Amino acid sequence: MNMSENQKSQNGEVKQEKPDSNHGGNSGGSQETTRQDSIERIMLRKQKVGSIVYQLPRNQKLTKLSMYSSCQANECRCSGWKTPEENRHKDVEVDYCPDFAEECRNPNCKHSLETHIQHLGDITEEQMNELLGAIVDVENLYMSMLRESDTDTKKVYAYLFRLLRQCILTRTQAVIRGPLGDPPFEQPSISKAVTNFVLHKYGHLHQAELDSMTDVAKTFLHCLNHWNFEAPSARQDLVNQEDVSNYKINYTRWLVFCHVPAFCSSLRHFETSIVFGRTLLKAVYQYVYQQLLMRCKIERDRMPPEKRIMLTQLPKFLEALKQEVVNEDSPIWSPNFKPAASLLLHKTKRQHEGTSSLAGSGKKLGEAKRYKKESECEDLSDEVVARALKRINDSNYSSRAEVVFPPNAPRDEAAKAEENRREIEFHVVGNSLTKAVTKQSMLWLLGLHSVFAHQLPGMPREYISQLVFDPKHKTLALIKEGRPIGGICFRTFVSQGFTEIVFCAVTSSEQVKGYGTHLMNHLKDYSTQRGIKHFLTYADEFAIGYFKKQGFSKDIKVARHVYAGYIKEYEGATLMHCELHPSLIYTQFSSVIRKQKEIVKELITQRQQEVQKVHPGLTCFKEGVRSIPIESIPGLREVGWRPTFRAQRTARPLEESADPDKLANSLSGVLLAVRQHTAAWPFLKPVNQVEVPDYYDHIKYPMDLKTMTERLKNKYYVTRRLFMADMARIFTNCRLYNSPETEYYRCANTLERYFQTKMKEIGLWDK
Repeated sequence: MNMSENQKSQNGEVKQEKPDSNHGGNSGGSQETTRQDSIERIMLRKQKVGSIVYQLPRNQKLTKLSMYSSCQANECRCSGWKTPEENRHKDVEVDYCPDFAEECRNPNCKHSLETHIQHLGDITEEQMNELLGAIVDVENLYMSMLRESDTDTKKVYAYLFRLLRQCILTRTQAVIRGPLGDPPFEQPSISKAVTNFVLHKYGHLHQAELDSMTDVAKTFLHCLNHWNFEAPSARQDLVNQEDVSNYKINYTRWLVFCHVPAFCSSLRHFETSIVFGRTLLKAVYQYVYQQLLMRCKIERDRMPPEKRIMLTQLPKFLEALKQEVVNEDSPIWSPNFKPAASLLLHKTKRQHEGTSSLAGSGKKLGEAKRYKKESECEDLSDEVVARALKRINDSNYSSRAEVVFPPNAPRDEAAKAEENRREIEFHVVGNSLTKAVTKQSMLWLLGLHSVFAHQLPGMPREYISQLVFDPKHKTLALIKEGRPIGGICFRTFVSQGFTEIVFCAVTSSEQVKGYGTHLMNHLKDYSTQRGIKHFLTYADEFAIGYFKKQGFSKDIKVARHVYAGYIKEYEGATLMHCELHPSLIYTQFSSVIRKQKEIVKELITQRQQEVQKVHPGLTCFKEGVRSIPIESIPGLREVGWRPTFRAQRTARPLEESADPDKLANSLSGVLLAVRQHTAAWPFLKPVNQVEVPDYYDHIKYPMDLKTMTERLKNKYYVTRRLFMADMARIFTNCRLYNSPETEYYRCANTLERYFQTKMKEIGLWDK
């Protein structure tokens, strides 16, 4: 391994520090803490070194790159420029910028520094910073490798060191290939199995209790994702050779894809609970189980009272999960796991609380879900709309109504006008550990930190600093006169399809000017352009009104498992959700609506002028005409009248007035065919109240095929419409109580189509 003398001197200094990673030597509850401390120290060191390296002049950056660049001279195998003997004590990151003519200290090379970097002459500043970021990762990895005492772990570090070293030489992206395979390594994942476990074990509980157990599961997964697993050499409890081999493979995978990428940005990072499954969890569960229980006892008194409740539930949760981990036939590990039917019904009850009230008001469910309704009115011609648009665009146009009643301008109208005059600007800024951050961006981030700290006094300044300067978070900054006066700090979870809004504030002296609305609209456009369709945020009691005006709602339309464990939760705050439409341009939305409103007003004005037109009276009656078609009256069509046509009713062989016995025989044949259909099994008999306790709380008028059969025998169906109404009630009740993804819902749709077909065959269907 070719390291510069400067790097080696750094390594010699670091050897005296406390080891960052001691996979084999640590024991007890400190191991997880050690990994967290290790990663935090490495990230702090990386940020410190990175901030220095990225600000170096170009020549010093090239010097740094030369130490990791192959000599370009023919037949020279030197893999990096070596500092001359007399300058070994100097630091290229501080005060050393060699002449490009200086020779390499490698006795087999002795070519100039320029020879090592001549292939980097056309490299851009951004590409250079990316390479420098990879070099910082290589140096941190090298120091971790020197500190590591476990042989297996050291071998993995050495492999990754050589891989990144080669990627720098070839200027390519690091891709890990080989016998380890590609993540995810097992399905279902640990995260999915734990989610299944919560539904399987606690799905019958009330919502508050279910949420509590979900929080416990989230805590467990969080600990697992940040746990420092024991090296294979320290696992004395593994006796079976197959278990030893499997654990060694999974431990290596964990190092390569989860642990090292946590502090090495050049490698793609994966969460442990997402890429691993039952095999790893079973191997480490007993150790993690014991350590978590130990930490519960130690940290119980230090935690706030509301968190202690969760700690009391954790041991019970861990014990129950343990049974499912060791049970080979546990359903939570099935790829086709589905909650029990009773749990689905219980869930559907909560989903249809609003729908049941709609049904009680006498409205049909179909009417609530029907967004598009056929209109009996004719559409306006393009010429009429174009004429109205031309009229309102006329510079002399002013609506009489607007003179008397001035319109309410949109909240962001003034802010948009200022943006058009370039008095305010919007920029997305953020910190980075791998790329250079401009001085202007850093100044804006500092200003935004001050705005958030001043406007959100309940938030600790340290917490605001942690998120604003976190590379995973970005902030949409509102800049006025060169300084930030407001912003929205957010984090995007691309894999989950949503963005979490963390902080949102405008300085007090600039409020009530529409800046908050315009900021949110800019963020919506920024997100839709990147394929994000959902916003989530925790709003306190003072911010709920603002977020409601921006289209947020307390009705969360994102499944809990999508965001649980990803977003930060706050005590005393309310979770709110906003769904984005990808075809809308939110910064122009109010202008478009206002323009549409003006067009409609102009069309109404034109129509009123036509209505007020006086037509000559009818003279035909004086001439002896006794009647005329109504459509011939002048002006009648202009005011919107249209002729109506009544459909002629055709006689039916089995209509209400027909032979009742013949009608009953026909309906009996249809009912028998429906009962024998493969999709009829959920509707053959009434719903059992013991199995589904809350069914009759929501379904006030139940119906089933058994009841219909009894009614048919008792000659209840004297008309076909009574028969059709009862059958339709079966399908309506099913769709009302069950969600569309359930088997019951699909059976109702299938059987309804079959019923309609059978009725058409005997001439009794007229819908």
